[in-house]
Amino acid sequence: MPIAATLVEQLYRRAHAERWRVPVERFAEALDRSAERGADPGALHLEDLALACGCAAGDEAAWEHFIREHRPVLYRAADALDPSGSARDLADGIYGELFERSLFRYFHGRSSLATWLRAVLAQRHVDRVRTQRRLEPLSEDESRVPARGPDKAGPYGESERPRYVELIQAALARAVADLAPRDRLRLACYYAQELTLAETGRLLGEHEATCSRQLARTRKTLRGHIERSLRTEGRLTEAEIAECVASVSDDAGPLDLRQLLTPDEPTDERKKSSADRSTVRERP
Repeated sequence: MPIAATLVEQLYRRAHAERWRVPVERFAEALDRSAERGADPGALHLEDLALACGCAAGDEAAWEHFIREHRPVLYRAADALDPSGSARDLADGIYGELFERSLFRYFHGRSSLATWLRAVLAQRHVDRVRTQRRLEPLSEDESRVPARGPDKAGPYGESERPRYVELIQAALARAVADLAPRDRLRLACYYAQELTLAETGRLLGEHEATCSRQLARTRKTLRGHIERSLRTEGRLTEAEIAECVASVSDDAGPLDLRQLLTPDEPTDERKKSSADRSTVRERP
């Protein structure tokens, strides 16, 4: 449902979109796209959204501002990912896509433009690393397929598993959506994109120990949110909640954590690996 014209005008003024000569109609379209993804228009990073609209429209002043303020963000993030400088070509590639205006359509203002740029760069870096690893021959130990052990059926049986997965998926989506953008990015880097603690910390400008503590805090927050949702929305008993969490933790099935965590990223243009599908739990 389109956003009311009066609200669009209020948000347009808050965004100072006139600086980049963004037509009200174009800004309204951007707000509608964000709302379709479940975002609260009033909670968006409106000035960044207006800047993205201006750049996508080819406004010269908008591009000069973007180059001055955000191109250094890409380079700093690239150097944080790989101090040797080899990630800078990824940053240049992203900048090229932005210059061609094709990538801006994926920015919806739910996070800041700087946070979104770092997330896109981190994902490109991880995709490159995975591609390189696929081309490397597996060792003898790695090539062995472990034998599947007996299925662990809890007291409620496998017949409950589809419902458990659906409940967890809905609860996790709500919990992730309620996180601050920085917490969501930290989780995405470490769990969905499989960066190390050190790499994640460098990307966010945090010490490795701080990054670890923040991840632990966020995991606890997510777990509490999920359990409350299962209790109130799913109407599960405490025993059923334990069974539900244990069942999905053992086999995440169709849960795609990367899709939940990555903010406004062009995932439809990348191949998804089934190995990316997991629930939030401790990594070894």
